[in-house]
Amino acid sequence: MSENCNHDCNSCGVNCPSREGNVPREGAAPGFSAPANANSHVKKVIGVVSGKGGVGKSLVTSLMAAMMRRRGHSVAILDADITGPSIPTAFGVHTQLMAAEEGIYPAVSPTGIKMVSLNLLLDNETDPVVWRGPIIAGTVKQFWSDVMWGDVDFMFVDMPPGTGDVPLTVFQSLPLDGILVVTSPQELVGMIVEKAANMAAMMNIPVLGIVENMSYFKCDQCGKEHRIFGDSHVDAIAARRGIANVARLPIDPAIAAACDGGKVEMLEAPWLEELATALEKD
Repeated sequence: MSENCNHDCNSCGVNCPSREGNVPREGAAPGFSAPANANSHVKKVIGVVSGKGGVGKSLVTSLMAAMMRRRGHSVAILDADITGPSIPTAFGVHTQLMAAEEGIYPAVSPTGIKMVSLNLLLDNETDPVVWRGPIIAGTVKQFWSDVMWGDVDFMFVDMPPGTGDVPLTVFQSLPLDGILVVTSPQELVGMIVEKAANMAAMMNIPVLGIVENMSYFKCDQCGKEHRIFGDSHVDAIAARRGIANVARLPIDPAIAAACDGGKVEMLEAPWLEELATALEKD
């Protein structure tokens, strides 16, 4: 590897060892597929994406990981949101990552979910990460290649919003089995969801499901559901895209409290049960 490597193989002509042995997935740029660590055996890799920020992508990642763990699967989370990592806080994990000659050891949550996040490498969790795109994309690839994940049934990759460097890197470099798209009820967000789904289609990656967060608020007095952010459009989007699995998360203060308190894996999430079953069957 060159001393001046920016981890962007697309802009580099050097035939360095990091290119060797990489078999590109269908739709990937030649030489861009990242090899897994020799001590990693991951059965399914599922990306969690959103067209815009603030819709609950990290929440869905955390809840799905916790649910699959409760079902008896070995689970891991690769936090690819390098500049806005929130996964460790949601799980109450604050220990720094350790390394050996063979690679980096992932952190482990109280229930046994393995995870890697840039926040677990910083001296101070509030330190900003002021990096340019190629460095950020290279870090995501290193999380896949350098971390000793061990035996994992389901790995969830929490991506930053949009269709920029990191989602493109994950789509091209990691062996994704599919993605989950997270949205909210607003009409504008629905349009942006279409962009994320179209990007996945361009890369030949299936959309395994759509999760609409903040879909409704259920009154604890009368039991009526109120559409705080307007009527849902998720069924129409799913029908148009041929996506079979749809889930809806309510607005619930208990969810926010669990995430803020590092107890997200203690939450029951019945709204995601059917989606979890579908992932097990795929």
